Amino acid sequence: MKKGWLLLAGLLASQFCNAQGFPWERPLKMTWSGDGITFNVPTIFQDSAGVPSVVRWRGDTLIAAFQWFRQPDPSPTWDRVAVKFSYDNGQNWTVPAPIVINGLPPNYQRPFDPTLVQLGGDSLRIYFSSSAGMPPPLLDSTVNTYSAVSTDGINYQFEPGARVDVVDNRVIDPAVIEFGPGWHYLSPAGAPQDGAYHYVTPDGLNFFPVAMITSDAQHNWTGNYMVNSFTELRFYGAGQNGIWYNASPNGGVWTGYVNTNILGGDPSVVKVATNSYLMVYVGQPYNVGLAEHQHASSGMSIVPVPAHDLIRIHGNKNVDRYRVLSVTGALIQEGRPNNGAIHVDRLPAGTYLLELTDGTEERTLLRFVKE
Repeated sequence: MKKGWLLLAGLLASQFCNAQGFPWERPLKMTWSGDGITFNVPTIFQDSAGVPSVVRWRGDTLIAAFQWFRQPDPSPTWDRVAVKFSYDNGQNWTVPAPIVINGLPPNYQRPFDPTLVQLGGDSLRIYFSSSAGMPPPLLDSTVNTYSAVSTDGINYQFEPGARVDVVDNRVIDPAVIEFGPGWHYLSPAGAPQDGAYHYVTPDGLNFFPVAMITSDAQHNWTGNYMVNSFTELRFYGAGQNGIWYNASPNGGVWTGYVNTNILGGDPSVVKVATNSYLMVYVGQPYNVGLAEHQHASSGMSIVPVPAHDLIRIHGNKNVDRYRVLSVTGALIQEGRPNNGAIHVDRLPAGTYLLELTDGTEERTLLRFVKE
């Protein structure tokens, strides 16, 4: 769900390397299935967005949260968590509305990677990534999972303290669900083969670590949980062969990967009825009319190509700040260049976007590959 998709960038880059890939050039798509495996032809769910999380709320009402990149930048809709609602089991949806988190400490960075859960029949809790202050260039161990609660889906009240804080690593892309006697939390630990952190809690607030979820290099545990039945918990994720799911009777032991027919990233699936599954996911890039001259004629370039430990910015503009984004829109690293140099040695191999800002807030967008 949703910005923070650290490793998915490399996977999707190989699939979409000839297409446009900036966050505002990727739509969320939606598709339906009778078994949660074979889905129909997808349609556009939301333009310029990523990191979806869809849950059932109040009978036939569904709510979807996502990171929204509706231009201009900056604006109330740029890089903001937004929600939209459906009151007919997903057939029609309202226009997006950015959420408000009251009580979020003023020095915390903006919320990203939203995950929704229902609390009882009337309330919602949103889990999200943030940090006290802006971390150094790479998203580091100061980035934790936090939460807030709401009764209307738009206005939330911050719940003090971190829900999950891994001492020596950042936690991004959280997935949370109530299943069995308590709640399960999952966050990818790094590269796909590093697996995922697994935490449990009886109340959705105080999480305790249990054995990590193992994985391989082909399956990235960035996605969302879904309860398929009282005895089957599913997790939908993405990989080199597209979107998959894995099933578990208890959230700790997983039975094996099942591929769907959908190519995309960061899926969220909700079971609307016995034989009706709705999936919202990050689709392939499309051209939404951005000024492509920012790539070719901005007078800016990056060397070396491909990058290894360090990249250098060359051009006719002064660069005040930079942001490294995944091709699906996740903020991965940001800071100020050091004499035109940016360290990328801690980035996994893959394709990334580099946003450069000068003192006038004019942006230049470049793409680079890290080996």
